Amino acid sequence: MKKKLLAAALAAAMAVGLMACGGSSSASSSDAPAQGEAAETTEATDGAAAASGEGIRLLNGKPEIHDQLTEMAAKYKEETGKVVNIETIGGDTNASDELKKMYQADNMPDIFVIEANQAANWDGLLADLTGEAWTNDTDYELVDSKMGTIGFPYTVEATALAYNAEILEKAGVDPATLTSPAAWTAAVEKIDGMKDELGITAVFGWCAEPANLGWSSGTHVFAQYLDAGLAQDDTTYIDLLNDGGKIDEARMNNFAAFIGMMNKYSDPALLVDGTYDNQVAGFAAGKYAFVTQGNWINGAVIGSADYTGWKMGFAPYAFEDGIDTIIAGPPSFWTVYSEGNVDEAKAFLQWVSDDSAQDILVNKANLISPFNDCKYTAADPFAESIMSYMSAGKTSGWHTMLKKDGLQNKTCQVFAEYAKGTMDQATFVSTMAQVISSYYNQ
Repeated sequence: MKKKLLAAALAAAMAVGLMACGGSSSASSSDAPAQGEAAETTEATDGAAAASGEGIRLLNGKPEIHDQLTEMAAKYKEETGKVVNIETIGGDTNASDELKKMYQADNMPDIFVIEANQAANWDGLLADLTGEAWTNDTDYELVDSKMGTIGFPYTVEATALAYNAEILEKAGVDPATLTSPAAWTAAVEKIDGMKDELGITAVFGWCAEPANLGWSSGTHVFAQYLDAGLAQDDTTYIDLLNDGGKIDEARMNNFAAFIGMMNKYSDPALLVDGTYDNQVAGFAAGKYAFVTQGNWINGAVIGSADYTGWKMGFAPYAFEDGIDTIIAGPPSFWTVYSEGNVDEAKAFLQWVSDDSAQDILVNKANLISPFNDCKYTAADPFAESIMSYMSAGKTSGWHTMLKKDGLQNKTCQVFAEYAKGTMDQATFVSTMAQVISSYYNQ
């Protein structure tokens, strides 16, 4: 069964829902950076190219791929004779706010970017893309129970436990075997016993400092409790969470045990006082076998003077037997304005899913394609690992986006206290339950 991203029951946009960090490969359209993304300083284009009224308009929320999208539009004109004007919003300009202004001024683009949790804000204004040919070639279209297929996926981002393949190979640890707590415990103890031989500081580069990295623990790490091991469209634990702040105590207890292991075998200098930059720099320098981030760290790692070219990939947070998935999906989607040039917009999106555009998006913009028949692999060093999970149907959804806004600011404090050693596993579970329930019922 196709693994759809369900947008039903999504309320207002959660600006910090998946906010992340610096050194990103992409920029967000929400108030704060979205999953694994950092706000760019690129100036937004003003849409002057569309002033003549020729062609359709696409509002892009990723300034760092503006040039590649412009090149793609030129290729589209070369092949079809049709014009697409790329208007880019980014840096200090919020795409969601800009779209509101455009709507009020009756100046809406034909295609624009939204995040999944913003769908409800556009109820009645998005074209239904159900039945388009490209929907048969991806598992990542955005589907709303009321509006139909409303979102075109243009890239995939992922998070799990990023690993240094060179370190694991030297230690004799196959990341493909890390699908149970027992396997993880054996691997971690082995690597820890070889730290001097491997030249590493710690097994994990995990930081639970809430002021600087609360978005990471409270959103991305907590996301593993919600989705690790589940099918892309399985909303079991986010549904429970959103039903008055309930948790599955048995699952949370198993999750807590895994986090306890990470606490024990992490760099103590990073664990409670570190920063994102410390974490990524340490991973780039080969100080850690694993790090708690996503593929958005690729640019910072590769750009580090300490990086020596080793391969990297993802291993699952297997806090229960059989967990063999990573969280992966689109950070945002392109949607078609229902009162715009719908037919031309649909034609363009179909073309984007095909070879000419995928060549540019993957090979020049370094995006990971969400389309099954794409023959290109991005230069992203995580791409091979991510694609292997995608092709095997081993990806879980980004349902952490659907939790109550601001919850991450509370749960990150619990992770921090656990890391400091001020609470044991049982207290972590009971405190997490109390904090979540209180937040949902305040």
